[in-house]
Amino acid sequence: MTESNPDDRAVPPWIRRAMLWFFAGVIVWHYSTGIISSLRSFFIVITVSVFLSFAIEPTVNRLEKRGIRRGVGTWIVFAAIMVFTGLFIVAMATVLADQITDFANDAPAYIEDIETWINETFDAQIDTDEIQQDFVDDGGLQDFATNFADDLLNWGTTIIGFLFQIFTIALFTFYLVAEGPQLRRLICSYLNPERQREVLDFWDLAIEKTGGYIASRGILALLSAGFHWPAFVAIGVPFPLPMALWMGAMSQFIPVIGTYIAGALPVMIATLHDPITGLWTLGFVVVYQQIENYLFAPRITAQTMEIHVAVAFGAVIVGAAILGPVGALLALPMAATLQAFVSTYLKRHEVSEEVLAESRLRRKRD
Repeated sequence: MTESNPDDRAVPPWIRRAMLWFFAGVIVWHYSTGIISSLRSFFIVITVSVFLSFAIEPTVNRLEKRGIRRGVGTWIVFAAIMVFTGLFIVAMATVLADQITDFANDAPAYIEDIETWINETFDAQIDTDEIQQDFVDDGGLQDFATNFADDLLNWGTTIIGFLFQIFTIALFTFYLVAEGPQLRRLICSYLNPERQREVLDFWDLAIEKTGGYIASRGILALLSAGFHWPAFVAIGVPFPLPMALWMGAMSQFIPVIGTYIAGALPVMIATLHDPITGLWTLGFVVVYQQIENYLFAPRITAQTMEIHVAVAFGAVIVGAAILGPVGALLALPMAATLQAFVSTYLKRHEVSEEVLAESRLRRKRD
């Protein structure tokens, strides 16, 4: 009986190396995914800043051509955006505060009406005064106050974090616009001349399409606000100007569902004021939406940014799945840029009528 050589049972060196590389790859993958997950908010900030810079840069370029220094022009554009945003927030905050005050004042009457309707309709014996007393005596009021205080603290922390992100985005966007030419020169300095041309062409294309998207949305928002304001005044909708600004901003800058979000608020406020007024408001919102879809939007987007409806809808779904609400907002300009890039760099061919005829004949035979 021959003894086996220990060297014959040894693990081959290539298996050891493969196992080492495998476990090293698992470790690197684990830590890389953890780092990427931790930096997700930073990547979102950078992505938003880049697309905002693309949207702002065409206006800054026009100011620069008129002799205004690029940094000063960037400050002017930022100041205009902040003033408009501040006025919009103040107007909407005024509406919200007044509506909350009115609702609080009218709440007892609403509760009494609901109590009467339930008792008469369902032959019930509901006493809201008794329910309120039980709520106070059993400590429900104290628990509600405690929970509300905790929620208020959490909301405060969330708002502070949100404001910090807004400041960070504004800072990145400012430097991306103000130092745009220098940044492009720095990036292209690491590429050969042929690659430099391709990068610059794609960069200019992204700026053109994103700027066109913002321009088209802005024009449609102004038209929407301009038509809704006198209509709301004539119908008797409370706070007609803030409601018109809300309609213009929300319907144009929130993809897909923006129209429904925009129309819901003025219809609800008008209905609380007077149900008939609410019906008239709903009717005008629906009619104007059809006018915009078939008259205004095709003419404006044809001059600025044209994108197929199915492509836009799919882009919003993909963007929301990847980056959430931020991705949904950035989906349309990103899709327009990619569509323009594909149409520019991929060659298209005319479809032969003979080929189509042969295809139709083949389907008939089958």
